Amino acid sequence: MQHLLEITALEKHFILHLQESQRIDVFSDFSLTLDEGQSLGLAGPSGKGKSSLLKIIWGSYQPQAGSIRIRHRGEVVDIMRASPREVLDIRRHTIGYVTQFLRVIPRVPAIDVVAEPLLERGVAPEKARQRASELLERLSIPEKLWKLPPLTFSGGEQQRVNIARGFCAPSPVLLLDEPTASLDALNRARVLELVRDALSAGSAVIGIFHDEAERLSVCSRSLIL
Repeated sequence: MQHLLEITALEKHFILHLQESQRIDVFSDFSLTLDEGQSLGLAGPSGKGKSSLLKIIWGSYQPQAGSIRIRHRGEVVDIMRASPREVLDIRRHTIGYVTQFLRVIPRVPAIDVVAEPLLERGVAPEKARQRASELLERLSIPEKLWKLPPLTFSGGEQQRVNIARGFCAPSPVLLLDEPTASLDALNRARVLELVRDALSAGSAVIGIFHDEAERLSVCSRSLIL
């Protein structure tokens, strides 16, 4: 059977044009596979390509060579060769991405920010907001804040809204960029529970976890870059 995600012979480098065109090599002949319910934890020093790998899979960084094949709507699609419309459809239905920063339209209530991935899939608003409210409650966002725009929240609250949004719709492949960073112990534990729930439901997860105990608690294997 075809892997859920298969990266083959990936090549990626950056050219620093403001530094005499210095070349920074990130990946050379890099490959990996991931199947349903498997989780890969990324670790290593800053600047070694952990976030870059997630952005390459998401389709916002373009590598110089290789392939990134993903099962999407019953077919295998190479993200590197997909059209912009196909990439957007993959993001809507197949890949979830929890970034380190919350990017939202001003004045949109937090509950609608979290519900957006389900609304984009055509889920009824009442059902989408119910799922959003469950996640906001689980991540200790007070109900009195749900109808307020999250850009008015504290940094930690914004991060939890971002996490809730990333987990709102089920995603076959889930990318997590330091999801527990800067959270208190209780909410770190709740985020790890969300990761375990996603894995139990069959998602494949690639996450950046600097805390070794957290990484080992949710990841079936680790990759030190």
